[in-house]
Amino acid sequence: MNLEILKIASNTKNFKDIKNYTHYSKSKNPLCGDEIHIKLVINNKKLTDFGYQGKSCIYCQATASILSNKLVNFETIKIKDLCDYANAYFDGNKNNLKKEWRFLTKLLSQKNASRKQCILLPFNALEKIVSKI
Repeated sequence: MNLEILKIASNTKNFKDIKNYTHYSKSKNPLCGDEIHIKLVINNKKLTDFGYQGKSCIYCQATASILSNKLVNFETIKIKDLCDYANAYFDGNKNNLKKEWRFLTKLLSQKNASRKQCILLPFNALEKIVSKI
């Protein structure tokens, strides 16, 4: 177990239920049963609050934690670009990571390729939301 992943996952500040959310999505991994629920508050195409809940492994929790902490105040179009990048990364299309996304280097790593589905689960739930905006 990677201790840095564990440290990221242990930040549960945004492991919360948002009552006044504007957007909601969930994703489930049919292979292992991991499930993530994401509730967002989006105003004028800008993310203003991010809460997540679910039953999932440490890699999924770490991804949800880091996304919830770093993406507040980002425009939804940038979040969509990030989700596209994450999916492309594990498909072998590893373009240079933009400076603003470097916080993901601990997760988007070839050493984590076997946990691809776990890491991408929160991205997929998030992409369901931002792709409709």
